[in-house]
Amino acid sequence: MFSMPTVCGFFTAPSTVLLPLTPSQTMRHNNRMELRDILTRITKCQERLGLSDNALSQRAGMSRDGIRNWRRRLDAGEDAAGATIGALSGIAKVLGVSETWLIHGLGDGPEGENNVAVAGRVGAGAEVDLEDAYTKGDGLYHVACPPQLSPSGIVAVEVTGDSMSPAYPPGTVLFYGRDTLGVPTEAIGRICVCEDVDGRAWVKHLKTGSSEGTFSLISINPEAENRHGVRLKWAAPVKLALPPEYVKRITI
Repeated sequence: MFSMPTVCGFFTAPSTVLLPLTPSQTMRHNNRMELRDILTRITKCQERLGLSDNALSQRAGMSRDGIRNWRRRLDAGEDAAGATIGALSGIAKVLGVSETWLIHGLGDGPEGENNVAVAGRVGAGAEVDLEDAYTKGDGLYHVACPPQLSPSGIVAVEVTGDSMSPAYPPGTVLFYGRDTLGVPTEAIGRICVCEDVDGRAWVKHLKTGSSEGTFSLISINPEAENRHGVRLKWAAPVKLALPPEYVKRITI
């Protein structure tokens, strides 16, 4: 058996609670909270993640029309529009931002430092040269760092070829860390992004080879070719995979 990294369509993440407020407390109890500014920040995150009001409301544990009703009531002149700290906390988790950023505009928000460069492409079948194995440089394009991960030390690559389908179809973006050199012990038996000694990049299920210092690169697709006796420069377990339909490129 090998372990599969999380494949996500949307993300939730823990956020730091710094406000001495109760979940049911409404906006009107704290004059520092401006719902219109909050809704502007929510809209900014929605545009980056491709989330509608209805989808975000439901994922945050609200009614389907929750956020839309806030907008309507605010436009009608209601300062608080029924917004509660508990609801905003749920929204912050779905958006992957801190509550203090969502409510006050301070703290950890979806700014450029949370972007990850897609360093290049990895071959799930074909041989592909990796453009940039590290986080430096502009890469092919940028994507938002999933809130489960810290952007520090995280690299992303795009899958090409179908040998890892259906788990990782072409266009899937994989996130991994380059915090170790060589092939760490924990990479064996896992899905990894790796680079061979000839500079070709792969995403494969990694196994030890029959000869010392070699590895076998195994495909998930039973009809695809496996590679044996491969010497690697490095291998890094995939931490998280983003399916093609959820990849949203960010313009820097």
